[in-house]
Amino acid sequence: MNALMTDTHSFESSSALGGLLTDDTFWPSEPRSINELGLSVTFIESLLLKTVLQAGTVSGRNASTLLGLPFRIVEPIIDALRTRKFVAHVRPAAFNDYYYSLTEMGQKRANQHFAQCSYVGPAPVLLSDYTLSVEAQAAGVDPIDRDQLRASLSRISYQDELLDQLGPAINSNTGLFLFGPPGNGKTTIARSLTRCLGQEIWIPHAILDDGNLIKLKDDAFHREAPVPDGDGQLLNAQDWDKRWIRIQRPSVVVGGELVMSNLEVRHDQRSNMCEAPLQMKSNCGCLLIDDFGRQRIAPEELLNRWIVPLENRCDYLTLPTGKKIQIPFEQLIIFSTNLNPDDLVDEAFLRRVPYKIFVDDPTPQEYRVLMKTVAAQLGFPETPEAAEHLLNFYKATGRSPRRCHPRDLLTQVANFCRYRKLPLTLRPDYLDQACKNYFSAL
Repeated sequence: MNALMTDTHSFESSSALGGLLTDDTFWPSEPRSINELGLSVTFIESLLLKTVLQAGTVSGRNASTLLGLPFRIVEPIIDALRTRKFVAHVRPAAFNDYYYSLTEMGQKRANQHFAQCSYVGPAPVLLSDYTLSVEAQAAGVDPIDRDQLRASLSRISYQDELLDQLGPAINSNTGLFLFGPPGNGKTTIARSLTRCLGQEIWIPHAILDDGNLIKLKDDAFHREAPVPDGDGQLLNAQDWDKRWIRIQRPSVVVGGELVMSNLEVRHDQRSNMCEAPLQMKSNCGCLLIDDFGRQRIAPEELLNRWIVPLENRCDYLTLPTGKKIQIPFEQLIIFSTNLNPDDLVDEAFLRRVPYKIFVDDPTPQEYRVLMKTVAAQLGFPETPEAAEHLLNFYKATGRSPRRCHPRDLLTQVANFCRYRKLPLTLRPDYLDQACKNYFSAL
């Protein structure tokens, strides 16, 4: 495979990030020169030509915005491309700018670059800068306390002792097993834990190393967050490097569809682009392996994949060129399962995941609270006897109550009432019909 740009400079790290770490704060300051980008002029030219090819006609300032680069850096490169007759003026634009389009020679060159790599978007950052950003933002996370954990779990039901089990596990920043019967909120708890980790983070759109371009930003997992407007807390609100985007701390959730290739750099031969593995997308956040033990790969093989990252806080990946790279592994990894961990893997593997927390069925009192909460949310009048009716149903049938049952059963009653154009009420016969529908095949 050809490298993305064979004449790209080799930089250890761009100098721009060196002064951006103060008091555990990471702020990607806007680069002032090409040297601070860590990218060669040739690479920027290729990305610029592909951008104009895709846009058809674009102003210089709009092109710089699409590349995530300051216009003062892009403008002389556009001028050089025009001098070499790769682009031409179309018409004037505002602020002493011009609209540009490709010449015939420019189209040919842009297509050549496109054949080498079809990536078009914000310019990448160097792998070394990405590593620095993750380490800085991970170090800036303070240990959580009981009040913070309680606030993050405020939307869900749990037994109080769970707080003192989860808190130390989160602060340890190691592996965590959540196990217990289905339907009791293990996945919801795991998703909520990311809120404990605090402030938003910065990630680059893409990363470049050894001529390999790796796309990192994933709309499925990364939710954009507003950039602080300058209250004095973040380096006097100086402008930021638009190659980076501010996001909420990520929660990456994968289930039975997980395969080992999801944990490696994946290369698309047609586009000559790479996709970052899941553990890069979840850095500074949470990676949840849901329904652990139901994947198409053996639990031992999957858990063994995490031994080195969990112990060393770093992972090793292979690029399409064969080069091995080291990336930071700074995240909370959670294994959620309905099975007993002892039945999945042997003791040697379980020692690698020191926290194993059982999420039990709700107590009768907790179930009553859940019923009251869900009934109010769905618009039912307060009906305490409805909870007692269902608790008696569990005793009579030998079933165990689950935290999901109030929501699921009362939703069925609400649907029935709307279908029959009846008032929303929790009559015993309505509840019995919901139980018949819900539990008949269980």
